[in-house]
Amino acid sequence: MTSTTQAIHLDGSTTDHSRLHDPSVRGFASDNYSGVHPEILAALAAANGGHQVSYGEDIYTARLQEVLEQQFGTGIECFPVFNGTGANVLSLQSLLPRWGAVICASTAHINMDENGAPERIGGMKLLQVPTEDGKLTPALIDREAWGWGDEHRAQPLVVSITQTTELGTCYTPEEVRAIADHLHAKGMKLHMDGARLANAAAHLDLALRAFTRDAGVDILSFGGTKNGLLFGEVVVALNPEAAHGLKYLRKMNMQLASKMRFISAQFIALLDDGLWLRSAAHANAMAARLRAAVDQIDGVEPTQATESNGVFAILPEGVADRLRSQFAFYDWDAARREVRWMCSFDTTEEDIDAFVAAIRREVAAG
Repeated sequence: MTSTTQAIHLDGSTTDHSRLHDPSVRGFASDNYSGVHPEILAALAAANGGHQVSYGEDIYTARLQEVLEQQFGTGIECFPVFNGTGANVLSLQSLLPRWGAVICASTAHINMDENGAPERIGGMKLLQVPTEDGKLTPALIDREAWGWGDEHRAQPLVVSITQTTELGTCYTPEEVRAIADHLHAKGMKLHMDGARLANAAAHLDLALRAFTRDAGVDILSFGGTKNGLLFGEVVVALNPEAAHGLKYLRKMNMQLASKMRFISAQFIALLDDGLWLRSAAHANAMAARLRAAVDQIDGVEPTQATESNGVFAILPEGVADRLRSQFAFYDWDAARREVRWMCSFDTTEEDIDAFVAAIRREVAAG
């Protein structure tokens, strides 16, 4: 499907641009599939025009620091970056010496979905721990938290947790605090991959700082792309004394945007009037609607608690492939016939109902 839009040039002339996709088509593969929230596009347009100092010395990035302080408190430092992998690598590097290691869940994005970037680019060892629900505990951490002083073992000095996890589950503030206290007592530091941090806040009905800074997290990768941004994440040093060299590491890791105002302007629009929470709460609500419906379909077996914007389920043989001819989504564990369905800020009730009806048809067809 193609359609035409018109761009107006500075001199008043116009150019036609073709749209190559059908914007009415929706799927459940990833919240990265969604477009840009209209309020974010408006903020980008408002930040455009004229000249602003490059490389983060602009007024938008200065304002972003103030906006993030409203969420997390004073004494933090923020570093806008291009993407989530860059945010994670940068955060972890700032916490570690060259001989350091990071303990994470085996399902963690840094372990499964970043093509070895933390180890290859960040120069660190990942020590992975299997979990049932994607969540670490002090006891699970202790499976790898040992060997300090042994020159033959990478030194476990950081724990990385994901909020919400790759399995859609959510840490409570008490769970985060238990982890932070446990590892801080060992001289270790805590990183949180917050690609879906807003979804966690919506589920917990808590302020962002309640389960991050106030719970003992040292550094945070704060996601925006999965919550309606065009691009961009922010590394937030919640405990700047624990993180070192972020200013230099960001440049070295190719994450320093020359036109940083366009990352910062998006986050200002996201955070300033609650758009972040409205969008995440809506995505969560759509996932809850989907979960409630599939719970009533015999043959569909949900595998995880639905605590954010994702639903995980095992389907009967052949059903997933037939469904995928109508709606995009991914296998999570193909050997178990387990799939993942993700909702976004722009998922509608009609989208959910149409998808549920297709699931019913395909399951009934056997």
